[in-house]
Amino acid sequence: MEKVLIVGGGAAGMMASVFAAERGYEVHVFEKNEKLGKKVYITGKGRCNVTNACEDVEELIHAVVSNPKFLYSAFYGFTNQQVMGFFEESGVPLKVERGNRVFPVSDHSSDVIRGLENRMKKAGVKVHLRTEVSKICTENGCICGIELSDGKKISADRVLIATGGLSYPSTGSTGDGYRFARETGHSLVEPKPSLVPLMAKEAYISEMQGLSLRNITLSVFQGKKCIYQEFGEMMFTHAGVTGPLVLTASAYIGKKLESCELMAFIDLKPALSKEQLDQRILREFEAGKNKQFKNVIGTLYPTSMRSIIIELSGINPEKPVHDITKEERERILNLTKAFPFTLTGMGEFKEAIITRGGVSVKEIDPSTMESKKVKGLYFIGEVLDLDAVTGGFNLQIAWSTAWLAAQSV
Repeated sequence: MEKVLIVGGGAAGMMASVFAAERGYEVHVFEKNEKLGKKVYITGKGRCNVTNACEDVEELIHAVVSNPKFLYSAFYGFTNQQVMGFFEESGVPLKVERGNRVFPVSDHSSDVIRGLENRMKKAGVKVHLRTEVSKICTENGCICGIELSDGKKISADRVLIATGGLSYPSTGSTGDGYRFARETGHSLVEPKPSLVPLMAKEAYISEMQGLSLRNITLSVFQGKKCIYQEFGEMMFTHAGVTGPLVLTASAYIGKKLESCELMAFIDLKPALSKEQLDQRILREFEAGKNKQFKNVIGTLYPTSMRSIIIELSGINPEKPVHDITKEERERILNLTKAFPFTLTGMGEFKEAIITRGGVSVKEIDPSTMESKKVKGLYFIGEVLDLDAVTGGFNLQIAWSTAWLAAQSV
């Protein structure tokens, strides 16, 4: 019986072990943590966004930011619908929420891990916890096994690297897979944090810390060119901005932020045209025409934003509303449709949901996940230079690449 060794007991490693063992291989999973799936446990704020229920595989591919074409075989081989079927069959009932995000009905990520562990046990996978792999052993361009941190060598016919990236290092994602890749002659695209909060320059951003905005449009510009625009929700932090819109933006604008600052604008009322918004402002002013500006503006903005809007508008807060000029009203209008701030950089790996960069996919066969440099060596999941937007797409990458490698061994 051929022996398959899997380094890393996260999402990709667990899934690959199930399919390889169910095909009759002797499968061993080596995990340096005290339990499997530590990162899976914290994904989706502890609920685990298993995949995305979009109807078309092309939508999955469209959600991938880095090297989407590389994933055709993986995504079409093991689709999001098949992933959902896998977990349902494994005793994990699922539900679909806004944005086609798929979660366990229980809202507990531990149920996803338990479902995988049950399938692993049933298939006969041998799990080695608190066991750190120190080296991948090769001979004449072929895999021959692994070496553990205690010096013990274990022979193998196939080795799968499923060690993840560098995001959430507290879960054990410390870049071991990148070292294994380099030591076996592979190239790396420099790993960077992605799906991460963004930092802002203006002091007034931190003054709104904790404020969440829903149903707004965020636009990011490089000079006069709009490089990202999306509708949704976001939140202000002590150092900048976060939330679904911002995390997704980070995947698209991360590389540009490394070299320059970018201007961002929030349309606080995207459902209204400028003309419609102007009419609403006029109605508010007419209703409170004898009041001071600071006492009327409250109906238009969240509490923690009001003083900032007043400051940026340059209008005296004590000014009676009936004295506000058309030019001043135009300033309010522009601030509402394009509230400005400057993006200066990205958050750190400890805040990042995933890693951008990793093992170059040019050196991996997209139809098998096998290395083009070392026969019998496979790379799956986040260790590869693959990343997608939020919504369950990154876990889909893990499941699909794991399935494809398991079919190919």
